[in-house]
Amino acid sequence: MTILPGGLSFPALAQTVQAKAAPAGTPDKPAVLIVGDSLSAEYGLQRGRGWVALLQEKLAGERSAVRVVNASISGDTTAGGRSRLPALLRQHRPAVVVIELGGNDALRGLPLNMTRDNLTTMVRLSREAGARVLIVGMEMPPNYGARYAQEFREVFSTVAKAEQTALVPFFLAGVADGPDPLKLFQPDRIHPNEDAQPIMLANVWPALRPLLPR
Repeated sequence: MTILPGGLSFPALAQTVQAKAAPAGTPDKPAVLIVGDSLSAEYGLQRGRGWVALLQEKLAGERSAVRVVNASISGDTTAGGRSRLPALLRQHRPAVVVIELGGNDALRGLPLNMTRDNLTTMVRLSREAGARVLIVGMEMPPNYGARYAQEFREVFSTVAKAEQTALVPFFLAGVADGPDPLKLFQPDRIHPNEDAQPIMLANVWPALRPLLPR
């Protein structure tokens, strides 16, 4: 387990509990497909309180015709997301794909070039299916070493630049690096709590909104 200063751990779980999808609406509505890990799978939260569910509520409040499909699985890696993506694209035919994966790759010691290749493939598969893509980046704690942390951070920006996709540089900005991050994590000190979910949505929304169908 990776510990941040102050005893805070970064998200990493071996569990494979799939989140319930946020209310999807009718199938004929354009979809935003979220392919993520425990950060998007409502791990440890009451159902309907995670950032993905808050996104659906926000869209509904704006009377948007867009539905949200949460295909996130706790503990998932970019390899897992890559293997699952083709079937998800066929099933949901999304207008937008949000890729929130990569943290578990680093925590399992997987090669960064593998993470980069998997993300690139996911972007291209999504584009071939007619979807716009948003990559949600993560960062590793300092005990991984400054060089590794920088190289890991650059994986997301490198893929986003090469593939010309939208990017959220750090999903947990304002959560893991805030003045008192322990207040925004569950007792396991691994997963953001309910209070953190609006911050996570606020980090995603500016990059996601321009991609949504009008």
